[in-house]
Formats: sequence, C-alpha cells, structure tokens
Amino acid sequence: MVGTSDAASPVDVPRTLVLDNGGDTIKAGFVTSSTDTSLEKPRVIPNYIVRDRHKKVYVASEFDKCKDFSEIGYRHPVEKGYIVNWESQKEIWDREFFNDNAPQPCDPSETRLILTEQPNALPQLQTHCDQIVFELYGFASYYRGICPTFNAYHDVQAIFQSPRDPDTPVNLPAQILLLIDSGYSHTTVTPILAGRPLQSAIRRLDIGGRILTNRLTRLLSERHFDMRHEPYVVNEMKEKACYVSLDFKSDLEKTWKGTQGEHRPDYVSGGGIAKDYILPDSHTRFHGIVLDYDPGRVAQAKKGGISNEDIVTLRNERFAVPELLFNPSDIKLRQPGIPGVVMQSLSALPLGLWAGFLANIVVVGGNTLFEGFAKRLEDELRLLVPTDIRLVRVARPTDPITKTWEGAANFAKHEHANMLAVTKAEYDEYGSGWVARKLAAGLGIPNNGTAKAAEEGNAGPS
Repeated sequence: MVGTSDAASPVDVPRTLVLDNGGDTIKAGFVTSSTDTSLEKPRVIPNYIVRDRHKKVYVASEFDKCKDFSEIGYRHPVEKGYIVNWESQKEIWDREFFNDNAPQPCDPSETRLILTEQPNALPQLQTHCDQIVFELYGFASYYRGICPTFNAYHDVQAIFQSPRDPDTPVNLPAQILLLIDSGYSHTTVTPILAGRPLQSAIRRLDIGGRILTNRLTRLLSERHFDMRHEPYVVNEMKEKACYVSLDFKSDLEKTWKGTQGEHRPDYVSGGGIAKDYILPDSHTRFHGIVLDYDPGRVAQAKKGGISNEDIVTLRNERFAVPELLFNPSDIKLRQPGIPGVVMQSLSALPLGLWAGFLANIVVVGGNTLFEGFAKRLEDELRLLVPTDIRLVRVARPTDPITKTWEGAANFAKHEHANMLAVTKAEYDEYGSGWVARKLAAGLGIPNNGTAKAAEEGNAGPS
C-alpha cells in the first residue's frame, strides 16, 4: 500500500453505491451490509442523452417514456470504453442519483462509491474522474477498479455448474479466471490470478456492439432501404434476430441466391435461416417483431395496402454481422478475432498457466447473448491450443450484462473493499497523485508469489 497516516483508517459508511458505468448502459445499485448475502438486481439505465425527431430530449431513464424511436440522435458520455464527456455524464448521474426526485437518491457524504473502468485507461482520464468523485460530489469513500477483476468475486465454479459439496466454503476472489468482456465499445481479454489482473497479458479487440450495429445498418441500407437514421431500430433488430454461426460456410451457402435467374431451393424456402422482421410503425407498434420466413408475406402485405418497407427479410445478415467478432478482417480491421486475441493474451504468460486459464473462461457483456457465441468460441479455441491441453471450458452467466455489477457488489462486501478504497480525508491530505498510485497498486503481489512469477515469465509488454 502507498503511505499510511491517521487519515488512512477505514471509514464506516452505511452503504455503497456500485456503478458499472458502461458505454451503453449503467448498472447501478446499493449495497448496505457486509453480512447480508442477498443481492438486489441492479437498475439498468441508458447511459446516453437522446433527442427524437420532434426535438424532445430524454436523459438516461427518461428514455423509457419515448415511444417514437425513428430518427433519434444519441449523445454518449463514454467513447471507446472511457468517460470523455463529463458534462453529459454529470447530467445523467445527477438525474439518476443526486437530484431531488432521483429514482435512486444518494447522499455522497455518507456513501462509498465503487466505480468500474476499462483496462488501460489514460492516467489523465483517471485523475479527472477521481477529482469529480471527491471534489464535485464529495463521496465519503471511493474505489475505482477495472471491470474484469470484479468478476473474480463470484463463485466461478457455480457459473460452470461444477459439482461440489454444498458445505465447501467459497473462497473469494477466484484463484484463476480468464475473463472475456464483449460490450458496446470493444472486447477485452483479461487473465486474473488471485483477484489480480495480469496487466501485461490484457488484450483488446476493437469490435463491440456499436460496430456491429453500424455494420448491420450498412448492409440493410445497401440491400433494402436507408436505415442510416434509425440506430435504435437497427440495434433492436440486431439483438432480436442475429446469431453466431457454428458453420459459417454452410449457412452462407444456404442463404446464397445463386446466379441470375437461378432459384435455389434453400434460398426460396429460407433454408431455416431467413426471418421476416416487422418494423415498428411508431403509432400502434413501437418495437420490431421477428417472424419465421414466409415467402408470401410480402405479397400479402402489398395486397393489404401495407408498404414493403414495413417488412425486412433477413438472410445472411443474421450471422454475417456477429461474425465480425471472430473475423474482423471482414471489415478490413487488422486484428484477429476473439479466439486469436485469447491466444495472444496467453502467449504473454508462462505455458504452465495456460491449462488453468483455458479451463476457466467466463464471457460477459451484451454481445455474448448472441446464440452460439460461447459454443463457437470454445470450438475454435480447441483447434488453437496445444494438444496436451485437454480441457477448454467457456461459460456464460445467466445474465452477462449485470454480472460485472454483481461481482462489484460482492467486492463491496469483501474485506478487500476496506483495504483498497480511498477516503475523502486521504484525498484531501495526499492529493490526486497519491490516490492514483494507491488505486493502481490494487492488491499488490499475492503472498504465494504465483502472480509475480506470471508477470516475470511473460513474453513481453502489453
């Protein structure tokens, strides 16, 4: 730990506000007691400010009142995973937590804040964040930690549904975990040993939900009609209709129309892949609907006087868009897919640790909800790892979107929270530089020296 004094003694705060401040949503909730093992579900709050085509503005959860999602514009305070627009972020936080009529009212002077951040944030951004927390809001206590490490404060073997004696205590944090977080801005791969991230082995893929939505927008605009001003509609379509193909070439063959004048049976019938997507009309139907493909549906719509633009038939778009997570070269991005990024991460670590990490891979984030994601990742990793490694396991929690928040809430009840958190008194006495060093130090080197050996044995810097 960095420095000691009377100001460094733990502060007894009645409750903790846990914020998983993502690029698209904030997961927020309070933790009130270290002895209470139950956790309430967090609120999932839009982390953006929206203006609709009638120029009405919605801040964060006010967006729930919006009914017309056509031609809406977004203002995101988070770009590429990091808070870069504090004016917008403050407006969102104030509306949700600090205003008189806030849905989750919070008194910062009596609250500890646990805030997530993405790995490898710029020091200037971190310092600015610390200043906002203490100088603007005046939180009594504060800890800023990278998202993946909070997932070590879960019963990881329960996520894998491994059999175990119910009387066996769960030791937190987990000893070994390879955490893959694929969210709105990007995808990160983080090896975690004894609750400590191995920084030199953290790897990042610049593909996230935002790029996938933009890709689908482009495909629809080229093949159907202009969707460039319909980001909400396209994103909803992506979430409802897309999936990760377990056999890309086979699925592509089934959705190929063929040469001019050719009527391939799989294309005509849909090949079990094509779906009809009924677009919202902003009057009676506010959300899209996925239906099984019906070749006669468009013809019937024409006879009924309904515009063709109300129906989009999705074929290879359903799996070609999520394929970017595994083949970024499809959009000329010179990075390997997630399996290749995992191997890059492992190659920075001693070979003796590979088996442990590959047997404990957990995936979180919104993109992991695509059907087939975990199975495809596991299958491709088996083809890449050395033959003497026989066990490769990939598990996805029931709710991968809120799992990081739940891990941070478990951390809030753990003794590590008091060890690592910074108090307002410490900030006032030592300044922002000291706070940055203490938060960066984290848990330090575990007593067993394993993580130290891992860092010393890696192949090179991140």
